Parts: sequence; structure tokens; C-alpha cells
Amino acid sequence: MSENGPKYTCEMCGYVYDPNEGDPDNSIEPGTSFADLPDDWVCPMCGVGKEEFVS
Repeated sequence: MSENGPKYTCEMCGYVYDPNEGDPDNSIEPGTSFADLPDDWVCPMCGVGKEEFVS
């Protein structure tokens, strides 16, 4: 587990959301936990919603 919570992996494409890195290309600051991502956040690689990610 990272300092800001577990990493989450997209089941569709394998992208890993690391809360220590955030998603700066989509205005998500480092330190943002997966639970705190906006409801409309989508995988930056394939575009699926948060419901397709597993920890």
C-alpha cells in the first residue's frame, strides 16, 4: 500500500492509479486517494469509469 492508500488497477487495460502520483494530466494532484477521485474521473488510458478498477 502506498502512503495515500492502495494502488488501483484498471481491469480493462492494466493502467495503475497510484495515489502518490495522482493523475496530473487530468488535474488530479499527487496525494489524492482513489476514493477521493471525482465521480466522473475515467481511466486516462482507455476511458472506463472508476467501477472498472480493482485494488
